[in-house]
Amino acid sequence: MQKIMNREEGFTGLEAAIVLIAFVVVAAVFSYVVLGAGFFTTQKSQEVVYTSVDMASSSMEIIGDVYGLGTNNTVTTIRFTVGLAAGGTAVDFNTTQMVFATSDVVEILSKNSNLVANTTSAGSWTIADGASANDVLLENDDKFTVLAMPSTALGVNEKFNLEVRPSVGSPLGLKRTTPPKIDAVNLLY
Repeated sequence: MQKIMNREEGFTGLEAAIVLIAFVVVAAVFSYVVLGAGFFTTQKSQEVVYTSVDMASSSMEIIGDVYGLGTNNTVTTIRFTVGLAAGGTAVDFNTTQMVFATSDVVEILSKNSNLVANTTSAGSWTIADGASANDVLLENDDKFTVLAMPSTALGVNEKFNLEVRPSVGSPLGLKRTTPPKIDAVNLLY
């Protein structure tokens, strides 16, 4: 009787079916988890691509020339016109930031207390033309003329960078140099 109990010849088809079903269930659960993780990763990748395309594409462009308004052989105010690039999304100038930089100074210009005005003070910027006090959203065919006045005046042949940073999208950079002789109105190149 002892010899019969130690042998495993009695492994039946029912037991084999149970083991096979257990392997199939484990494989199904594993494949469900792997597919779910794959779909989740694909969805997150798609979100990242769309978000990065929105953030990387600049929705603004410079229209026309950039001018430096000067006094006493220095440029004190930078004047330029912006509009939407083809296919660009609207830009809210209430949430836009401007950063002015030279080789010596980096300054965040503040919005003028009255955002739509013909003049501005040192260290600030304003919209001089193209917007109303109630509508500072740059859309479709709108063109805003912006006045930016850094705290420090620019001398002759001085390079500077002015970045217009909207809340959504990439910044619009203006890299220019003041002319060798500064007049009341100067074309910055």
